[in-house]
Amino acid sequence: MTLPLRSASRGPSYLSEGEVAVYDCVLKYQQITRERLSTVPDLDLSEEQLDSAVGGLLELGLLRAHTKDPALLVPVDPDLAAAALAAPIRASLQEQRRHLNQISVEFGRLRAHFLDGRRRPSDSIEIIPHLDEVRAALNRASDECRGEVLSSQPGGGRAPEVLQEAMSRDTALLARGVRMRTLYHHTARFNAPSQAYVAVLSGLGAEYRTVHDPFGRLIVFDRDLAFIPEEEDGLGAVAVREPSIVGYLRSVFENAWAHARPFSDAAADGLEAVAKELDGTILRLLAAGYKDEAIGRRLGMSLRTTRKHVADIMDSLGAVSRFQAGVLAARAGLLDQEDEEPGADERGAGR
Repeated sequence: MTLPLRSASRGPSYLSEGEVAVYDCVLKYQQITRERLSTVPDLDLSEEQLDSAVGGLLELGLLRAHTKDPALLVPVDPDLAAAALAAPIRASLQEQRRHLNQISVEFGRLRAHFLDGRRRPSDSIEIIPHLDEVRAALNRASDECRGEVLSSQPGGGRAPEVLQEAMSRDTALLARGVRMRTLYHHTARFNAPSQAYVAVLSGLGAEYRTVHDPFGRLIVFDRDLAFIPEEEDGLGAVAVREPSIVGYLRSVFENAWAHARPFSDAAADGLEAVAKELDGTILRLLAAGYKDEAIGRRLGMSLRTTRKHVADIMDSLGAVSRFQAGVLAARAGLLDQEDEEPGADERGAGR
């Protein structure tokens, strides 16, 4: 028989003091009637309290009626009563545990599907692994662009064939009234094809600036679509349409643009200042332990050009080793000088 649980109004204990007293009394007599209990002097209970205690003990299975005389109350072993009372609770716990295990197993089967879905490109992130597909995507984005193109093109001078391909695309954008702003490495100022390209496109309204250490390759069309490299040295790209990421990439570009030097007249605009700035950057990278290959990658210069700059700097300092060059530069206070930022006139010139 399934016994009901005690009412929550009875508090955290299953047995009241009256029930304990009545149970002890029945144990003393081993069998006793309800009427006889009311006359026991040790029980200081009202009739109502006695009825409640007897009813509670019967409900909990701690008392039972005698098999031959139902009027007699007989005590029951507390362990047997507890086992009978706990049986439905244990069954309920086992059922709940079975449900918990079933939930874990069934939902666990979906975990692999979920992780696989997370790895698959979503509509807001698209991997474009091949160069020809990247070019097609850029051409399509250019055709659809209506407001502005932001571009960071590190690596120094660009190959003539690359510039020629970009020329027709960029000219069409400018003809539609699209604003174009591009960041290059400072070293692009010393590259003849880049100088000619910038001169032509600047005349059509494009804006160009250079920095000594740009943040990386990036193209943003309007406020909707950005392209970043798939891998550092790969030829693929990642197309990003997630608004928060595109907005963040735009802010990175704007910060670099604010500190860049105008490149409107590449053949004569600030070459001496840029060369000095490059030498200062090379000095700091040398002092930080960078090798020639790493310096060249950071500044968009070939290894041969980088080594020539390093040799010229060491010669000007009178140093016979890279370590000595760093020490002499530190003594001269050259490593403490920040790169000169363009003045207000220079910053406004490229806008």
